[in-house]
Amino acid sequence: MIIKRAAWRVAKPVVLIAEELSPATLDALGPDFEVRNCDGADRSQLLAELARGVDAVLIRSATKMDAQAIAAAKGLKVIARAGVGLDNVDISAATAAGIMVVNAPTSNIVSAAELAISLLLASARFISPAHAALRSGKWARSQYTGTELFEKTLGIVGFGRIGQLVAHRMQAFGMNVIAYDPYLQPARAAQLDVKLVDLDELLRSSDFITIHLPKTKETANLIGVEALKKVKPSVHIINAARGGVLDEVALYDAVVQGRVAGAGLDVFATEPCTDSPLFTLDRVIATPHLGASTDEAQERAGIAVAVSVRKALAGELVPDAVNVKGGVIAEEIRPSLPLVEKMAQIATELLGEVPVHIDIQVRGEIAVHDSSILAISALKGALIAVGAEEVTYVNAPGLATERGMTSVVATTPDSAEYRSMISLHAATGSGKSITVDGTLMGIKQTQKIIGIDSFSLDLPPTAHILFLRYVDHPGVIGTVGHTLGQANINIAGMQVARASAGGSALMALTVDSEVSDVLLASIKRETAAESVRTVVMVD
Repeated sequence: MIIKRAAWRVAKPVVLIAEELSPATLDALGPDFEVRNCDGADRSQLLAELARGVDAVLIRSATKMDAQAIAAAKGLKVIARAGVGLDNVDISAATAAGIMVVNAPTSNIVSAAELAISLLLASARFISPAHAALRSGKWARSQYTGTELFEKTLGIVGFGRIGQLVAHRMQAFGMNVIAYDPYLQPARAAQLDVKLVDLDELLRSSDFITIHLPKTKETANLIGVEALKKVKPSVHIINAARGGVLDEVALYDAVVQGRVAGAGLDVFATEPCTDSPLFTLDRVIATPHLGASTDEAQERAGIAVAVSVRKALAGELVPDAVNVKGGVIAEEIRPSLPLVEKMAQIATELLGEVPVHIDIQVRGEIAVHDSSILAISALKGALIAVGAEEVTYVNAPGLATERGMTSVVATTPDSAEYRSMISLHAATGSGKSITVDGTLMGIKQTQKIIGIDSFSLDLPPTAHILFLRYVDHPGVIGTVGHTLGQANINIAGMQVARASAGGSALMALTVDSEVSDVLLASIKRETAAESVRTVVMVD
């Protein structure tokens, strides 16, 4: 099986900026890209620009990268959302198309926390209706008597990064903080001097409640009719997270009936929202989804996704990619990713069949790091070897599942001959199997294939490699060299390994150009080799 090497792209990668981003975003992208602009909210303009061919698109919340837009995009590799929420991106469609989706998950956490606190303070002291009354000529001091935060209980629903920032800041106001989060360990909360409780206890005990949860099937209307029957009538409820977690109809009824003292809202079930019964109530403070609307947050988001785009288009994995398994990649593991891809290509080519299972054993010093991403590296390499097109770290798991392929990674500190090494064992459904060993050598982390099955090698995985399996006998080396020479194919390196004199042998040659199927057949016939295969490495 011969895979043609992809042509080198000379033109600069194209980045489409579909919404207004900070100047720092362009600075972070740098000069290595052709930057185009369009109004992403204009559907026809967006689709036309995507159809022209772009490598990456940078968006905020107004641009809908749905299945239609993704299907229209020619050559798209990255969708970058300069912000946190991804409601406007069809992640499933992007993943199926091999397109990486990245966001800036930490860019607005300070801004979002500060806005939640602002709403809490404004609700506690009725700042918005008091200000409106004063502007209309009313001095209504007695009408807007508020409540102090000091020594009150703040209940935080969802104790992630933003919730923890809110807790830290509100403790400075002398508040007692409790939290509900079924996924957080109590020990982590205890480190922050916060007590984890169940939702019912939080509802019963809190003087103020602030919500910091994403909207999912499990959290939709979590704070709804039944929950609002359990709260104190003096409670103030803040939602600056996601609309739909707090039932707006139930909240309206509770405020009108005096079962909730006040609320501060920045998000709504349907946005934009300009006509809600809640807006008629003095006891409800509302803002138009301003959580991330600070200069600092927008700049951080733009810079973060620009850096992610640079990494993605350079072929690197991106920690903020939401549809790539593996999470943050340890620096010690990163150099092994292309090595394992090449090992899997070699294994698949030598098997001559699609492997149904690949086991990767990580040995030695690097075994202390999380190397689970290497499972995807192996699948990617095997898929490339069988001719799958446009294989990426995004879509490799799905493509492998379609072909019945699986891959697992195990680690051990034991490595007898090398500081670190990786063994890849691939097996087919017909019972054939092969083991390829590899390592990274020296300061430059030079890739080496150091073993195939029981044969020891010291082989760089170059563009063109020729492998022969045969029974050891005189004249094979000369025959191979003569045949390649007659075809004007230069041999860059050659290694021969054998089990014993006259026993099984393996010859590996790195050559400067492709070896045709006709020439392979000739070499096999003239050497009486068991198998002759060529591997054309695809990066």
